[in-house]
Amino acid sequence: MARFASFREFYPYYLGEHADVRCRRLHFAGSWIVLFALVMLVVTGQFLWLLLALVGGYGFAWIGHFVYEKNRPATFRHPLYSLMGDWAMFGDILRGRVSLR
Repeated sequence: MARFASFREFYPYYLGEHADVRCRRLHFAGSWIVLFALVMLVVTGQFLWLLLALVGGYGFAWIGHFVYEKNRPATFRHPLYSLMGDWAMFGDILRGRVSLR
């Protein structure tokens, strides 16, 4: 298992694990589902929305890895950096720094 001294060192590795655009698209969609579910949790107070956040976020991402990337999600080896990477990549996609094409 690779060791990383910082998130800055980890993030290029993380992006390399998301080379297939279909995987990135699924991550991006899953992140939107998480945001939607969290807003709904706040609006309704119904904690069932947390289940959608988990299933949407991890489910979409893991499908991308197992079906398209053919690799094991970084969540299993680097859970905190992986979570940070998901949101960094989401932001980079929104800013046009990471492509969905």
